[in-house]
Amino acid sequence: MTDHNTPRPSLSSQSVFDEWPPELRARFDGALARADDGFTVSLCAADEAHRVRTALLSAGELYAPDARRLAFALWPSSRTAQAVTASGRATLAFVSDEAFYQVHLDVRRVPLDDVPLACFVGTIESGEVQRVGYARLTNGIAFELTEAQSALARWREQLDWLKRAASVAA
Repeated sequence: MTDHNTPRPSLSSQSVFDEWPPELRARFDGALARADDGFTVSLCAADEAHRVRTALLSAGELYAPDARRLAFALWPSSRTAQAVTASGRATLAFVSDEAFYQVHLDVRRVPLDDVPLACFVGTIESGEVQRVGYARLTNGIAFELTEAQSALARWREQLDWLKRAASVAA
């Protein structure tokens, strides 16, 4: 006979944060130490018609200048960049450390001279991490670099722009 009043072990856990956990901040530090591990972030924003626009970003397109902010770069003509600019909001979704993360950002575009990308700096409004006891997330969307040297060179340049944008936005 099963006792339905006995507490069952939790099958999932969820926690919230408003600052980057140290392991994530290290991932977004601009050093590109793990740039070739395939880590990908889905950045989503709703446009004026309430359609969700998505961009996939990797290590060279994300920079956390401090514990609460994240700078990122998008092509200015992309629908995602236009949605982020119009709404001032973006949501990141990714898998890291065997968990699912969703981070809501208040965002503003930071214009920089002579930079071909749209640079944004967002502040964490809220973040959530979800884990389940019965499974480990091993990856989400992942990539493999086909031309690693040129990608890393481009990412270093983009990270320099994001560092500039973060200092202008400070």
